Amino acid sequence: MTSEDAQEATVSFPTHAGEFALGTFAHVGGRPFPGLVVDGRVRDVSPLGRTVRDLLVDWDSTLASLRRLASDPRGDWRGGDTLLVLPPLEPGQILQSGANYRQNVIDLVAAERASAQGVTPDEARTEAAAMMDVRAESGTPYLFLGSSRAMCGAFDDVVLPREGEQHDWELELALVIGKPGRRIRRGEAMAHVAAYTIGNDITTRDRLYRPDLKAIGTDWFVAKNAMTFLPTGPFLVPAEFVGDPMQLRIRLEHNGVVRQDESTKDMIFDVARLIEYASTITELRPGDLLLTGSPAGNGAHWDVFLKPGDVLEGSITGLGAQRNTCVAED
Repeated sequence: MTSEDAQEATVSFPTHAGEFALGTFAHVGGRPFPGLVVDGRVRDVSPLGRTVRDLLVDWDSTLASLRRLASDPRGDWRGGDTLLVLPPLEPGQILQSGANYRQNVIDLVAAERASAQGVTPDEARTEAAAMMDVRAESGTPYLFLGSSRAMCGAFDDVVLPREGEQHDWELELALVIGKPGRRIRRGEAMAHVAAYTIGNDITTRDRLYRPDLKAIGTDWFVAKNAMTFLPTGPFLVPAEFVGDPMQLRIRLEHNGVVRQDESTKDMIFDVARLIEYASTITELRPGDLLLTGSPAGNGAHWDVFLKPGDVLEGSITGLGAQRNTCVAED
């Protein structure tokens, strides 16, 4: 993504965990560059690699270099609020996890069963909870691919396409791979994580199923990959600064109303299990992005969907914050 595609106005940086973070930035009208973030200031670190993805190829060496530069007051440090904040990296592939938060899935299953089978809401929830216990113990994650063309910056406008009306939010913890691997064992999975960031996997609910191809099922490409439907960032925060990824708080406000507020410990399949499972299908490589699912509180739950002028504000513990305004497609 170029700086021309980014937000028109610069913004103040949110705080993040640890000594430093990493992102992709640009001066207005300038070329994107990888930037080291320290105390709201940014230093161009393109001598270490042309892009953030380049820096992830030898992540251990990059971390040592970033730590050294972070403590060096010399160099060309710029105020973060003078720069455009772009998506923090262009991933090699985007893997997305569906139906991975216990409470969220219980809500969905219980509503469907209460309607279809005529049982009471309490009975439906009890049955749904039992199903999730079995799934967590013996089931497998549900993953699909996303498009990097859907990404936008953490402060960019989200463009609501003409097609569809039920545009919905899904704030998620995202991890970035820093060490390649295939058939990674669960006990070794966390060593493959370089950093974490925030992703909002926006979805057009009323375009999720194709009425002309019901037997095929969901149409993820159409429902989830419109341009700007994946606000990402603002930063990549190194894993060592984040701590236990299963103890983070995910919070989203829609027009000032809290809609999602849940701990990552509500995941059905934790980060290590997602990595283990994904790597049985594909080789994970440095710069791959894996979204871990969204907790309860989507717009479909509230029967409230995005409209032009709406503002989404999302945050995850230690990873900063996003603020996106929804606009109509021209």
